[in-house]
Amino acid sequence: MAEPVVYDTNVWVSGLLWRGKPYQCVLLARAGLLRVAYCQPMLAELTQKLREKFNFSENRIQAVVYQVQSVGEQVKIEGSLHVVADDPDDDKFVECAAVAGTSLIVSSDRHLLDLKEYRDIRVVTPAEFVEQMSKFE
Repeated sequence: MAEPVVYDTNVWVSGLLWRGKPYQCVLLARAGLLRVAYCQPMLAELTQKLREKFNFSENRIQAVVYQVQSVGEQVKIEGSLHVVADDPDDDKFVECAAVAGTSLIVSSDRHLLDLKEYRDIRVVTPAEFVEQMSKFE
């Protein structure tokens, strides 16, 4: 299987709640066409957003966590990478990608998209990612 990709929190939330390109990203993962790398700080942010912004129940949150875990591979990050100056909280996505050995972050976050690239890791929108994946069908 190809290298994993990293989805930021916005992709997961949008993909779980609405249709569109983030939803298609989630479907690609569910279908087993790719693996999604994640780390504990990313799961913590996702559960916090689902709980606080979208009022998900604890059971529903656990179902989402299970889903992420079932389509992904967890990596451990140190929290030592600092490359997103305008939003240091986004560093976890870049560090996760670096530790997982992936060259791709799928994001809807302006700060990550503004970064464009870090070393050999590119940041693309869900629409760009879905288009790229459609070329492999």
